[in-house]
Amino acid sequence: MVAKLVTKSSSGEEKEYLLTSETMTIGRKPSNDIPIDNLSISGRHAQVITILEDSFLEDLGSTNGTYVNGKLVKKHALENGDIITLGKFQITYHSGASGGDQDFEQTMIIRPGEVGMPEAAASKEIDQSMQKITAAIASEAASTAASPMANKEACLQLLSGANAGKELILTKALTTIGQPGVQVAAITRRPQGFFLIHVDGGPNNSVPKVGGSPIGPNAHELKSHDIIEVASVKMEFYLR
Repeated sequence: MVAKLVTKSSSGEEKEYLLTSETMTIGRKPSNDIPIDNLSISGRHAQVITILEDSFLEDLGSTNGTYVNGKLVKKHALENGDIITLGKFQITYHSGASGGDQDFEQTMIIRPGEVGMPEAAASKEIDQSMQKITAAIASEAASTAASPMANKEACLQLLSGANAGKELILTKALTTIGQPGVQVAAITRRPQGFFLIHVDGGPNNSVPKVGGSPIGPNAHELKSHDIIEVASVKMEFYLR
């Protein structure tokens, strides 16, 4: 199910905009993907970046600011039902993501459909990294024969922390893990199998580890029962 934004005019008229493009701009100018003819809204007011099932809202230096649920934001990971206010205009975000183990994901998984990313954690660098990863997956899927490994069900089980023993089935093509502002990594499902990628290392530029060793800047192919460490939390990756 595709995520969407629903705008509502002062007269009560509603319009739906499916988030089918990676980046969609919102503003008063007709050239925007979502044009809103209202003087309280800047020419290019904000944009929504969508990576697979996750959507991020970013203010583009607007005059009157961008608000989510009444809070002024510069960059925000959108959650289902969020009310976005641009000037005097309101927009509702509807996530296309399906639900999961919410308690586990609040601790480990950055999925805006379940829990928002703190403002300090989001950055253009993270967005750019995720866009590159998504583009690479799409390119490989079109040109590479699928490996039998890619068709297996992949899982993560926490080995440390308050949620030790919890299990998450990796249903998405890309799943981000870690703690925003500290360390973020991504597990990608590619035609060749499953890979761990370093996304952001926080102020110390720390790199995820597999089997106790840093994975380096390149994608690391995962094998069943590999022990991953991200943001000081250990977890086991396995296939079944």
